Amino acid sequence: MSNSALPHSASPDFTSLLYDVPEPGIARITLNKPNVANAQDTNLLYELNTAFDRAAHDDDIRVIILAANGKHFSAGHDLSERDGHDTLRRHETVAPVCGFGCAGAEAQMAREEEIYLGFSDRWRNIPKPTIAAVQGKCIAGGLMLAWPCDIIIAADDAAFADPTVSFGVCGHEYFTHVWEVGIRKAKEMLFTSDEIKAEDALRLGMVNQVVPRAELMEATLAMARKIAKKSRFALKLTKLAVNGVQDAQGREIAMRNAFHLHQLAHTHNLKVFDMLMDPTGLPEATRKALAARS
Repeated sequence: MSNSALPHSASPDFTSLLYDVPEPGIARITLNKPNVANAQDTNLLYELNTAFDRAAHDDDIRVIILAANGKHFSAGHDLSERDGHDTLRRHETVAPVCGFGCAGAEAQMAREEEIYLGFSDRWRNIPKPTIAAVQGKCIAGGLMLAWPCDIIIAADDAAFADPTVSFGVCGHEYFTHVWEVGIRKAKEMLFTSDEIKAEDALRLGMVNQVVPRAELMEATLAMARKIAKKSRFALKLTKLAVNGVQDAQGREIAMRNAFHLHQLAHTHNLKVFDMLMDPTGLPEATRKALAARS
């Protein structure tokens, strides 16, 4: 008997993404805000968490694909969101975190621990193989969706970047850069804010395959089909074993230390610039969006 939360034909009330089962055993979650390059507001992240939960709880599903409609996988956090704290309060929180309604830095830290660090780490530990299909730009918060996945298939036009140091912050909230690209390339990536192109990402081991853009979904489905033939329990145990190696290396401690430094950077920027980021390094469009929000 399947432990499916909803029948495969059901359409949950998602507004920012699509959920389907393109083939038996394979769930596909598709970010569906191409008009804003799949920038992530609070609602999108909660919907994504619900979709991952649905696929995880369905015993008929063995592999989960994360894809995106449009030219770009994700431009990262939606910095134009005006009421992120209020929107969060309308959702049932997932992590054992407190302080969402408190003054000062406490509420900001609680929000980012819930929807950024917490969600990404939770998705990394889903007990089923996950595959990200990445095209176009995958920027900062976009990395926080792709990097938790077990396998990344990249289109040949994919480009990965974390420009947060340019904004006065020490890397995005899910700080696993060193495990993704190695310590020296991680420093270069952060210090310069330069993009890592798809072929370089393949050479570094950040992605598993690079394919022509037109073949991205078929290549992703081919990988999912191959994996879905394996024992569900064996896949679960294997993922636990491999993730455990990273954890034994100190991944979680290092990541949480970086998260706390990230919060210090926000507090510093608030005192100096009256906003969470240093505006001098922001693109003009981003500065205007932040000004409109304040």
